[in-house]
Amino acid sequence: MTILMLIYSAGLRIGESIQVRKADINFERKSVFIKAGKGKKDRYSVLSDKVIVLLHKYLKEYKPDYWLFEGKDGDQYSKSSIQKIFRRGVKKAGINPYSTVHTLRHSFATHLLERGMDLRYIQILLGHNSSKTTEIYTHITQKAREKLCSPLDFLEF
Repeated sequence: MTILMLIYSAGLRIGESIQVRKADINFERKSVFIKAGKGKKDRYSVLSDKVIVLLHKYLKEYKPDYWLFEGKDGDQYSKSSIQKIFRRGVKKAGINPYSTVHTLRHSFATHLLERGMDLRYIQILLGHNSSKTTEIYTHITQKAREKLCSPLDFLEF
């Protein structure tokens, strides 16, 4: 569960999540360093206070050596293991059975946009080269469209 929360908290790709090292987590700055993400680009992303609490518990219980999430013998955790955890969670929660781990990344971006975060900041957090790639999230925020109203509605007369 902690790895899924990290993926959502920071908007990570599944491949990025298994490459996070213990040293990449900065609790004071509430950030995670993503080394050589897609396009071999390094970037930082944010960590929520809630995932920080989970990470402290996780580190205390599992005591990983190098990788934040380790499989057997200290190897990197596998993508398939993450997908299995996600599938179980989807089934248990009764949510869209067609969702994938990548849906967490999309949700991260969409929820930030719905809360008013500037698209440029979201682009940086996601590690997109082009703002065009990030702009896809502006088309899927029905919730944001429902909040639209005319400025005339704010005036009293």
